[in-house]
Amino acid sequence: MKRVKAACLQQILQFSPKEGTSPQYAAQAVQEEVDQYKARLDKLRTQYRILREEVQTDGTVILEIKKQYNTSPVGEFLN
Repeated sequence: MKRVKAACLQQILQFSPKEGTSPQYAAQAVQEEVDQYKARLDKLRTQYRILREEVQTDGTVILEIKKQYNTSPVGEFLN
């Protein structure tokens, strides 16, 4: 019988500003979207670790993250 002992996803996410918005508003809106994403992970009690969070000059945020896969145990992946 096969059982998952530990599982983890590593993703690189890009949060981009909407077209046609002012640069100041766009950067703020993107940061709010990133914060909402993190809050949703916390609310769902998904274990995660942010490896890199980088803000580009156009307001785009690149987020590299390791996170729990479904409800599987993460083992040593997040250490």
